[in-house]
Amino acid sequence: MFPTVTIIAALGCGMMAGVFFAFSAMVMPGLRRAEPAVGVAAMRAINLAVVNPAFIGVFVGTAVVGVVAAFEGDPWAWAGAALYVLGGIVLTGAFHIPRNNELERLGTTEYWTRYLREWVPANHLRALLSLAAAASFTLAALD
Repeated sequence: MFPTVTIIAALGCGMMAGVFFAFSAMVMPGLRRAEPAVGVAAMRAINLAVVNPAFIGVFVGTAVVGVVAAFEGDPWAWAGAALYVLGGIVLTGAFHIPRNNELERLGTTEYWTRYLREWVPANHLRALLSLAAAASFTLAALD
C-alpha cells in the first residue's frame, strides 16, 4: 500500500507546485501589469473561485496522503510530508489566507501594492517547498 500512497503524494505535491508556480510565473505578473483596480478585482474573484472541491481536495488531500506515506518510515517520505505540510498548508493558512482576507475586506489599490510585495515572494517559497516535497516523495518511492 505505501509505495502507491507515496507515489500519489509525490504527484499531489507536483500538482500543487505547478499551481503555485503558475501563479508566480504567469498569474501574478499578469495581474501586476493590469490597472490596480482590475488586479484587485481579478484576485478577489480568484480567491473566491479557489474554494472548490477539486482544488481543496488536491490541496488538503495531498497533505493527508503525504502524512500517511511518511508512516512507511522512509526518511525521504518524512521530509516530503514536512516540506508539503509546512510549505503548502501552514504557509497558506498563516500567511496567504490572512492577506487574501485583507484584500477582500479592504479591496483598495493602496493595499494591492503591499499585497503583491508580500504575497508573491511567499508564493515562490510555496512553489519551491512543494516541488522539494514532490522530489522527496519520489526518492522515497524509489527506495
